[in-house]
Amino acid sequence: MTETTERAVAERVPALARETLRVVQRRGPLTVPPGTSLADCLRVIQRSGVGDSVLVTDGQGRLAGVLTERDIFSRLVGEPVDLRRPVESMMNREPRTFRIDETVHDAIWLMATGVYRNVPIVDDDRRLVGIVRQVDILKYLAEAFPEELLNLPPRPHQRMKESEGA
Repeated sequence: MTETTERAVAERVPALARETLRVVQRRGPLTVPPGTSLADCLRVIQRSGVGDSVLVTDGQGRLAGVLTERDIFSRLVGEPVDLRRPVESMMNREPRTFRIDETVHDAIWLMATGVYRNVPIVDDDRRLVGIVRQVDILKYLAEAFPEELLNLPPRPHQRMKESEGA
């Protein structure tokens, strides 16, 4: 990027980071009710086609807990586990959450410092309203700079000696 472009990006990023999570396009979360077996949770994740978390919600849509892919890999791999056990036996009952009016900066900071990749979004009654993922934040930021990203060389540190087609 040229110095002018770098300056333009540096000037726009703080404003983008102050936006609330409402502006970030998100996919719906993977949810299961309490009592769902670990095997069924794994099937939900497999069917989704993405490495993800399973959010456990009660009958009123309140977040009861989260079973992350990290939980699955750290606890299920290498040791015998009864996959008929309910998700409550392994889920995090006090997951970190966001409110929809928290900022993109808050999400970036937590994901960078807290090693979170997926964070549920809840309302004041702890009802699940969505989930924000690292990829959602990256897409939001990338969409704010289409010209800068589309004009990058295949290898960003590459410097061309002459213009293409010259």
